[in-house]
Amino acid sequence: MNKRDGSSRKSTSNKNTSGKPSGYNKPKPAMAKRSQKPKKATPNPDAAPAKPKVKSDDIRLNKYIANSGACSRRDADIYIQSGNVKVNGEVITEMGYKVKPGDLVNFDGANITPEKKEYLLLNKPKNFTTSVDDERDMRNVYELIKNATPAKLQPVGRMDKNTTGLLLFTNDTDMIRKFSLPNQKSTKIYQVSLDKNLKFEDLEKIQGGVSFDEHRLFVDEISYIDEQPKTEVGIKLRTANVKVVRSIFEKFGYNVLKVDRVAFAGLTKKNLPRGNWRFLTEQEIINLKIF
Repeated sequence: MNKRDGSSRKSTSNKNTSGKPSGYNKPKPAMAKRSQKPKKATPNPDAAPAKPKVKSDDIRLNKYIANSGACSRRDADIYIQSGNVKVNGEVITEMGYKVKPGDLVNFDGANITPEKKEYLLLNKPKNFTTSVDDERDMRNVYELIKNATPAKLQPVGRMDKNTTGLLLFTNDTDMIRKFSLPNQKSTKIYQVSLDKNLKFEDLEKIQGGVSFDEHRLFVDEISYIDEQPKTEVGIKLRTANVKVVRSIFEKFGYNVLKVDRVAFAGLTKKNLPRGNWRFLTEQEIINLKIF
C-alpha cells in the first residue's frame, strides 16, 4: 500500500498539467524590422502650388520706406495704396510687396534708400531750439550733433530754448511716432525750479492729478529735491510734452524759472555733460522698443 501510493504521487508530479505542448515556453523568433521610411505622399492635383520662400534680404515695401526716414509704416501704406510708390519704374499698390536688394524705389517722386537705424542722446543746453521755424538768430540743436552721423536724425518731441536736459534723436520713424502718442507708457523725470517755495498742500494736489480743458493729467510722482530749497521740485510724468510741465505749476500760481529733463524712458544724464551727446547701446535700444 505504501509503495503503491508513493509511486502514484511521483507519477502525478511529472505530468504536464497545463494542457499545453511541451515546447510552449520556448522564445519566439524575432519579427523582421519594419522600414522606418515615411510613406510617400500622394500628390494632390487640386492643391495650390507652394509659394516660393522669401529671401532673408528681401524687405517689405512699407518697412523699406520707413527705414529711409520718409514716413512711418502706417503712412507708407497710404502712399502705396494711392499709387505714389514705384519699384524699378513700376507703380506698386500691393500691400506686403517685397523689395529685393538692388531694387530702385521711388517714393512720391524721389528715389529713396533705407538707412541704418541710429539712436543718439543729447544733454541739451539752454538757448538751443528744436524747431527750424524759430527765429533765425536762435541756435538750433542740430549744431550740436551735426558731426555725429550722416543719417537724417529727428528729435523725439520738442524742447523750447529755455528747457535743458535729455533729448533723443533717431531716424526710426516708428519710434518717433510711438513716443509722441499720449498713451505711451514710458516715464520722464523733470527737475523744476520755481520762483517761490512749493506749498505742501499744492504738492499734494498736483500728486492727485491736474485737469486741463476737461482733460486730466495723471502725475506718477512729485517730491522736493533732497537738501535743496522748497523751490526745487522733481516730477515724474508719462508725457514728453515739456509745455505741460510748465503749465502744471503755473496753474497753481508759480512761475517756472527752469526745467531740466534728467531722465527719459530709463535713460539718464550719467557721464553725459551738458552740450554733449552719445549713441545708445544695443541694450538701451532694446529697452526703448519694449515701452
